[in-house]
Amino acid sequence: MSGGIDSTVSAMMLHDEGYEVVGITMKTWDYATSGANSKETGCCSLDSINDAREIAVDKGFHHFIIDIREEFGDYVIDNFVDEYIAGRTPNPCILCNTHIKWNALLKRADMLDCEFIATGHYANTAQAADGRYYVTKGRDENKDQSYVLWGLSQQCLARTQFPIGDFTKTEIREMARSWGYESLSKKAESYEICFVPGNDYREFLKVRQPDLEERVAGGTFVDINGNTIGEHIGYPFFTIGQRKGLGVAFGEPKYVTEIRPESNTVVLGDVKDLLKNTMVVDQVNSMKYASLPNMDDVKTLVRYNDAGTMSTLLPLSKDRVEVSFQAHVRGIAPGQSAVFYEGNDVLGGGIITTNKA
Repeated sequence: MSGGIDSTVSAMMLHDEGYEVVGITMKTWDYATSGANSKETGCCSLDSINDAREIAVDKGFHHFIIDIREEFGDYVIDNFVDEYIAGRTPNPCILCNTHIKWNALLKRADMLDCEFIATGHYANTAQAADGRYYVTKGRDENKDQSYVLWGLSQQCLARTQFPIGDFTKTEIREMARSWGYESLSKKAESYEICFVPGNDYREFLKVRQPDLEERVAGGTFVDINGNTIGEHIGYPFFTIGQRKGLGVAFGEPKYVTEIRPESNTVVLGDVKDLLKNTMVVDQVNSMKYASLPNMDDVKTLVRYNDAGTMSTLLPLSKDRVEVSFQAHVRGIAPGQSAVFYEGNDVLGGGIITTNKA
């Protein structure tokens, strides 16, 4: 229970259905640790924790706060920084779901003798004829969160419930209102990374590595032919597809098309230079099938809220696959997640390592 509307309504729904509910709020991060002066917002703030506890008390079920800042920081934060230093664009929410939150919840569930864990994600689970569990899309297409769940293991999925997966956001807000929780029904959503103050990852990197600016100063911009066309402040402060904030005016729009950390070089090109039709994906977790098959007509998403592009999967090994798109895809960024769909079913996903021609 983060204190937000989705996880709170999920808990109340299960409670009303007769489940014995135990609310868990995880403290993953605090801004003071990052050296920030801004007020904490989102799932880790004191206000959110108090909101979650208040509902639990009102409904009459137990509520616990668990401090996982150390394991969260060691794994999620360190990876976040390391990925930018490596010239890639990470997705910390997926890493957190896969390696921290679910494992932390299952551990506490076992300690409390709970059979299932539940979250407020807009997604569903299903079970194949062979017994394998997999994620399917939530009913609300605008809120579907199946993309961020591709890394969950069979052990996790077998014990996971998504109570709001068959509802729309509007219906969830109305549900909270009908139960008398007017302020909860009006709660705004946060789209920021929970540990990055002001959603400014560049400043966050500087705080985490105070000598970073000095280490990467004096980088060069080159065009797609390798010609030097300017200087920049350092490759970690750029992402694939970026157009604004380059620090140099070129007279026409230029986009980051490649990042070369070994030479502190950022390649700039036109929109057409962002278009690719092949990529390689590593660290693949196959969900619906024991291993990803060689398949045509698979919809592949290369970022959250991506509409997806039809593609062919060619497995290169058990956890590595080459993806060939049926149309050019813009802005494929190494470090981001690729998720594969068969209809509404998640086949699996992995981390993009290369974007090819």
